[in-house]
Amino acid sequence: MASTMQDLDQIIDSTERLGVIGSPSSTSQLTLDILGPAATRKLVGELALFRYLQDSAHHYALGQITEVQLRNVWHEDPTMRSLIRQRGRVEAVSERQDTHLGKMIISAVFTKSGPAGYEPSIMGTVPSTGTHIHLVNDNVLEELLRPYADQVFYLGQVYGSQPKLPLWFKHFDRGPDGAGEAYHLGIFGKTGSGKSVLAKMILLAYARYPKMALLVIDPQGEFAGDLRGGATGEFQLPMVELIKALDKNYYILTVRNLVLDRWELFEQILFESLFFERLTIPKGENRQLACSILCDRLQKKKIKLKELHQENAFQVAWEILADEKVQKIFYRSEGPRARFNTALEEAEAKEFYHEHWKPVAELFREDRPDARTVEKALGWLLNPNPENLKRPLLVVDLSKEQAEGLFWNDRIQSLVIKRLLDGLTQTAEYFFKERQSLNALVVIDEAHRLAPREVPKEDDAARSVRAILRDAARTTRKYGLGWLFISQTLSSLDLEIIQQLRIFFFGFGLALGQEFQALRQLVGSAGPALDLYQLFRDPHSSFDPTSRTYSFMTIGPVSPLSFSGTPLFFNAFNEVEAFLKANRLA
Repeated sequence: MASTMQDLDQIIDSTERLGVIGSPSSTSQLTLDILGPAATRKLVGELALFRYLQDSAHHYALGQITEVQLRNVWHEDPTMRSLIRQRGRVEAVSERQDTHLGKMIISAVFTKSGPAGYEPSIMGTVPSTGTHIHLVNDNVLEELLRPYADQVFYLGQVYGSQPKLPLWFKHFDRGPDGAGEAYHLGIFGKTGSGKSVLAKMILLAYARYPKMALLVIDPQGEFAGDLRGGATGEFQLPMVELIKALDKNYYILTVRNLVLDRWELFEQILFESLFFERLTIPKGENRQLACSILCDRLQKKKIKLKELHQENAFQVAWEILADEKVQKIFYRSEGPRARFNTALEEAEAKEFYHEHWKPVAELFREDRPDARTVEKALGWLLNPNPENLKRPLLVVDLSKEQAEGLFWNDRIQSLVIKRLLDGLTQTAEYFFKERQSLNALVVIDEAHRLAPREVPKEDDAARSVRAILRDAARTTRKYGLGWLFISQTLSSLDLEIIQQLRIFFFGFGLALGQEFQALRQLVGSAGPALDLYQLFRDPHSSFDPTSRTYSFMTIGPVSPLSFSGTPLFFNAFNEVEAFLKANRLA
């Protein structure tokens, strides 16, 4: 049976009263006169609600209490202070004349929209003083959001309180449960602040949608480790079981079965390797010329990328480098050319093949077990055809642990990530021209390493990755391609990327120095919100793992309670069972 407005009023009447609206108050921030019985309870962070009339219609305003002040005008009198200094307290004044004043920021206002439910409104007036402020509980929120129960997802409870904070993560296409466009998200916090676990919970929220494709670029292998059943820490989400329960296919693509498919990549990786170093060509213009001419001649010899790992392909390359005409291209002076020739003649070709050529060439080999080229992997993931009713989750594990026997370092990792990002944006542009939304989310772990605010001039690979991520953050939203950036810092992540983010989650660790200045610029003039954020405790300061609290401040349209744009605060679940039960995933 449809709920009535009287039902909600009855639920509110049964909740605890915290105080009344006091003076001065405005539509942006209310002053609360705290009632005596509530003065001794924890109030900061609590979600509160009051009812008022606006345009002859019943309205319900919700917000979080951000601050509590104690005032006693008698204690502020200089004469009384002198007396207090001698006696410690004055029985007729101390405590009895205390008044507790709260500050409350309104985050959402609802009005009755008919027998079916409630719709968003705005706070266009300030209710009269004496209007009762009630404590919000789960029953109130469930009644307000009953029409959207299937869309709501929970990551935790209201900061320092019991009710679960309702959030929603909509897919990026049109239709039911769709946002109609993509948006970008960011999770920020120090190591140990809980940001990785929060990202996995958000990933599961999006995994509920069969037609939404999910890609995780995993430089450290953390997400891939969870899907292999190797989760660490006290909060171990059963990712494999949950992904399967959501009827989502998943695949882990590692360095060992990811096939690189561009000659340009081979040229760049060969430049980074020790191949030419051992042939007396140091890094610089000469080595670039040598790599370029070698790749060009190999292609003219009809050698294919996938064949480079074969010994006969290496022999062709060795013969090309022994050609004096080729040598004159990258070494015009006779002295360096003679030195190169001597190194080439003295080198043991077979040893050179196994130690310096093959580890690079193996990255381009297609006949490895379960191998997929970058292009085929992205095509399998992102194909938006109507027949593709269950689009998968793809995790690209680029950790060093998976690269045994291959030439791999941070710069090669950057080059491979650049190839993935190029493929993503090209695919998104193609389907956009076909009038199709990509409806995909890309998770970027360790984003501060891939898109730092400052990059050394000599690191071309890192600059290219940052440039692509910048451009993607600006342009791919209209293609239906969203990004989730996970970063340990806020001040060192590229500013242009931060400016394109729509939804933010801030964990512990950004309350000092440059990090806090960057946070202040984002939050703006919401002073009380920043004061509340600074109260966050380090989760690892708890006495034992079970009592750790992972607190977050979130900004953006991520909750039906935050459409006014004000920050919301919550404590993420620290028990797997609580998370599963709240989201009906048990």
